[in-house]
Amino acid sequence: MTADPDLLDDLLRLAAAGGTEVDVATDPVAARGRYAAAPLVLIGADQATACLRARLPRRPRTVIVGHTAELERAWEVAESLGAEHVAALPLAEPWLVDRFAERLDAAVPGRILAVIGGRGGAGASILAGALAVTAVRTGHRTLLVDADPMGGGLDLVLGWESVDGLRWPALAETGGRVSPPALLQALPHRGDLVLLSFARDQMLAVPSEAMATTLDAGRRGRDVIIADLPRRLDDAAALALDAADRAILIVPAELRATAAATRIAAIAGLHCPDIAVVVRGPAPGRLKASEVARSIGLPLAGSLRPEAAVCRALENGDAPAADGRGPLAELSKRLIRQLTQDERTGVPA
Repeated sequence: MTADPDLLDDLLRLAAAGGTEVDVATDPVAARGRYAAAPLVLIGADQATACLRARLPRRPRTVIVGHTAELERAWEVAESLGAEHVAALPLAEPWLVDRFAERLDAAVPGRILAVIGGRGGAGASILAGALAVTAVRTGHRTLLVDADPMGGGLDLVLGWESVDGLRWPALAETGGRVSPPALLQALPHRGDLVLLSFARDQMLAVPSEAMATTLDAGRRGRDVIIADLPRRLDDAAALALDAADRAILIVPAELRATAAATRIAAIAGLHCPDIAVVVRGPAPGRLKASEVARSIGLPLAGSLRPEAAVCRALENGDAPAADGRGPLAELSKRLIRQLTQDERTGVPA
């Protein structure tokens, strides 16, 4: 991230020497959508203060870099940005080549799917749980992130309230300073499904630094990340939506729900360009799913009809779509298949 052409030339040369391609952003606004999930971030000294003003979250593997004469101010803001190193050129050139050569992004990064309710009680948490369970059933290592502090808790959706592991409050206390493998190991998990949820006795806004660390761990150590986001986006939820490859807005087939979802879609669209609608029945006024999606102005990803079996399973502590049968399971399979499809070949990743 730099608007300094001389510094950019040097960094591109060093990246080429390390055998790595880079994404370039000229300022924090241009970088925000890729900032959380990037395997390594280099902030030019010319943008360090701007990043601080933009309140970009602290995140792992961040380096401030510049020519020696330009770094005096950068040293002052490095700690506030959470930068692990300040690299002065030309002295640090060999070290930077080594960082590029580590190929931190050699593995295919995990894909992020965000789920948002069009109104309260729309069923976003149930859909998020079903998507996570389905992703594991189809062979994907999965992280399920509960980012809605006002929700009922994804641990209850899965029936995992007694499963030991780290919750958001404990992660927040670390300031997000946890290595990705250690974080995934510390979270509640069963098989290939890992969950990060809220503690039952604490209401907590998720710090953006903790969300950045979580997304980084998910991108590196999981194939699929499902994020259940609140309708009112806080900084952490906006960060997750910025990093998402796709978002699903679930909307009951009701007039007022459609009106509310239209407002949410307008805000969410500022963060994620790929958003689709899932319409959930019943439809008291006989609204069709296609009409709801058209009114909101988003493509229709699918529709759901009521399933008594899903409601019974939740009351009994069984995860939604765990048996792989029914409309919810079928929709989840399709959405996961679309998410994990290789964009270049059309072949599932």
